[in-house]
Amino acid sequence: MFIDSHCHLDFPDLAKDLDQLLVNMQKNQVTHALCVGVNLPDFPRVRALAETHHNLFASVGVHPDYEDEIEPQAHELAKLAHHPKVIAIGETGLDYFRLQGDMEWQRERFRQHIRAALEVNKPLIIHTRSAAADTLRIMREEGASQVGGVMHCFTETREVAEQAIAMNFYISFSGIVTFKNAVALKEVAKSIQLDRMLIETDSPYLAPVPFRGKQNQPAFVRHVAEEIARLRAAELNDIAIATTNNFFNLFKIPRNGLST
Repeated sequence: MFIDSHCHLDFPDLAKDLDQLLVNMQKNQVTHALCVGVNLPDFPRVRALAETHHNLFASVGVHPDYEDEIEPQAHELAKLAHHPKVIAIGETGLDYFRLQGDMEWQRERFRQHIRAALEVNKPLIIHTRSAAADTLRIMREEGASQVGGVMHCFTETREVAEQAIAMNFYISFSGIVTFKNAVALKEVAKSIQLDRMLIETDSPYLAPVPFRGKQNQPAFVRHVAEEIARLRAAELNDIAIATTNNFFNLFKIPRNGLST
């Protein structure tokens, strides 16, 4: 079975077809998905998905690109995370690609998320783009290794991956790893340890080959696993088992009582 460790099923383009997307997941042996929060006003609908569907989970956080959001404080995030189906803090991190200027507000927001994760003892979902050095530095300064987490939609170097793994983080590969021009990323997927790997879609974005350019969905995470198996000359079942176990281990989800 496969697990989509990062998607946005609450986004309108996906939410309107939710029933069919859940059927598509089942057809492709995608048994669970983590619906990731990107801002606080929309968090109730993310949480509602997890409450309504036994195989969906939620996270709470404010994406680093949401410049005009009211800045979340650690205690506010921690309060929202005190829910059995909210299994992580994030998506959080740094993005120096889309925004320019003084990014101190992003760095402070990131610190608040790490402090919230430490308060509730739940892992972090980290987004980093064109900001790897500062991302890793703040992770170290704030003690993120105490809770660990995942470097989502990973596109950085093997060195960055190894530094994150050393801080108790997992590396998650999205549909980008299937792209023909993602040569360096494919090498990372070939080389890192399997017990620190997750797979994701980041739906509705970044659909993998053969659906590149189309709307993504959790069912397509299978294609990410297939590409990683090809790159590593491994059995698809081995990738499925490892990434599924990694998901349950990272997010401290008991197997008992969960439908698979």
